[in-house]
Amino acid sequence: MIRFFPTYARRTDSGWRATVAGMVARPLPQQSRRRALAVAVFRRMLDLDEVDLASEVFRRRADCFLFQRVPGQPVRIRLADRLIEAGISDRSGHFNASFELSDDEVAVHAHAGDPGSRWLPYDAEAGEEELVAAADCGAGRIHLIEGQGLSVISDIDDTVKVSNVADRRELLRNTLLREFRAVPGMAAAYRRWEAAGAAFHYVSASPWQLSTCLCDFLGSASLPAGSMHLKLFRLKDSTPLGRLTARKRSKRRAIEQIMADFPDRRFLLVGDSGERDPEVYAAVARRRPDQVAGVLIRRVPDRKAASHLSLRFDKLARRLPTGTLQTFTAADELPQLP
Repeated sequence: MIRFFPTYARRTDSGWRATVAGMVARPLPQQSRRRALAVAVFRRMLDLDEVDLASEVFRRRADCFLFQRVPGQPVRIRLADRLIEAGISDRSGHFNASFELSDDEVAVHAHAGDPGSRWLPYDAEAGEEELVAAADCGAGRIHLIEGQGLSVISDIDDTVKVSNVADRRELLRNTLLREFRAVPGMAAAYRRWEAAGAAFHYVSASPWQLSTCLCDFLGSASLPAGSMHLKLFRLKDSTPLGRLTARKRSKRRAIEQIMADFPDRRFLLVGDSGERDPEVYAAVARRRPDQVAGVLIRRVPDRKAASHLSLRFDKLARRLPTGTLQTFTAADELPQLP
């Protein structure tokens, strides 16, 4: 199985520089000991009964984690009339490759949506033994982003998707047992921004294993498509799913890489107060003030007093240019594009 991740291409002096990325894996056999042990762990963590275990949602989500990574696998893709070497999977099963595209290739083969949305589709080269390109997030999708304009870097959990990250048990149940639910109003707000020309990058601490499920969610919730930047996660790295909320270092690196790839674009950073989005975004804004158009933080329920949250925001806001950091509770409080 090859699971492609949504990526982007950026303009260069001679055309476009595109990136493809993904993961190569094999599903664990239904009767394998590893699968049985993993399911037992899920059952114990969430106190699952037989009804839960048999539910279609649980089986679909659990299968995202029940696979064996395949290292050392060469991957080739077909983009239009070109056959491209997309790299060799590393020991975590991931691969990543960049290549050049001409303006003519893009003009002929790009698909267009709203003003901020153009993309190139691609597929795994047929004939790869035992490897089938995952559908949905695509058989591969490269978003074409111009050198200038506005981009939205958005968190996913509790920003556009109801996850309840602050409550570990609820987070896990929302991840494994329940259909994903959109935060009310966020899709409509993002669609307005997309119609005004914004491009989107989703940067989240959700694990790469959920990439296809999250792409399905974006589509079903009518949220704009965009590149996706998730967290490398392996069950053996920690207690199973125990670090789904660890985000600060990897998230900041991903954001700063996107901004470095588009030095002449402005960025609107959108997240929530449930974890470390305010601190991560404020640190990025201090390092790259000319690129950050604003920081928008959704206030989510917190066990701490409201005064504590206000002090937290006030402290961060004082370190940034006036008006850079804004908070909101409901999507209709979001501003128009700057």
